[in-house]
Amino acid sequence: MLTRKQHELLRFINERLTESGVPPSFDEMKEALNLRSKSGIHRLITALEERGFIRRLPNRARALEVIRLPESSTPAARPAPGRFSPSVIEGNLGRLRPRTSDAEQDNAPVSLPVMGRIAAGTPIEAIQNRSHTVTVPPEMLSTGEHYALEVRGDSMIEAGILDGDLVVIRKSDTADTGDIVVALVDEEEATLKRLRKKGNTIALEAANPAYETRIFGPDRVRVQGKLIGLIRRYN
Repeated sequence: MLTRKQHELLRFINERLTESGVPPSFDEMKEALNLRSKSGIHRLITALEERGFIRRLPNRARALEVIRLPESSTPAARPAPGRFSPSVIEGNLGRLRPRTSDAEQDNAPVSLPVMGRIAAGTPIEAIQNRSHTVTVPPEMLSTGEHYALEVRGDSMIEAGILDGDLVVIRKSDTADTGDIVVALVDEEEATLKRLRKKGNTIALEAANPAYETRIFGPDRVRVQGKLIGLIRRYN
């Protein structure tokens, strides 16, 4: 399944090739998708190439070939592209119930919305469609609002987080050094990493030596929530 931005870029490249036989430049792609940097275009092209939708032709500048298009020409409806907003949680889903004198009510499981997928590896756009809910015991949660995300990738395996796990996240826009967070980078990609504050920079640190620590200026990273729990299914 392609993210909306991947689908939009593939469609834009295909339209330009159909019209003129020449693929668009990186500047044209950046402007068409309303991205702030060419690095976002590089990531999208790499993702499309890895998924077998396009091919980069060697030794030729701007040489792209569309190999195939998605089966559906219109992706599923999603929020505005480039905005990862799992903090939008309907009603009381994910909010810890107030304590009462009724012990049975206190111990009732809480429903959390599963807001999509989060990258623990090569960054991807999170898929924001709320696909389903998952119930968790109330003692797993703290105060505030919570949501769950499905993990994709292996960059956090040494923190005990595996591909396919569901992580339980407490909604927050702040975090301390050492917290594992949902981080939004450049308003374009979301990833699950350990946060380190180093002077005027923010480091997003993997828990797998195969992945490099990524360093950003403070204006490039927004915290979307902190990891507080993990759900794993065994088949």
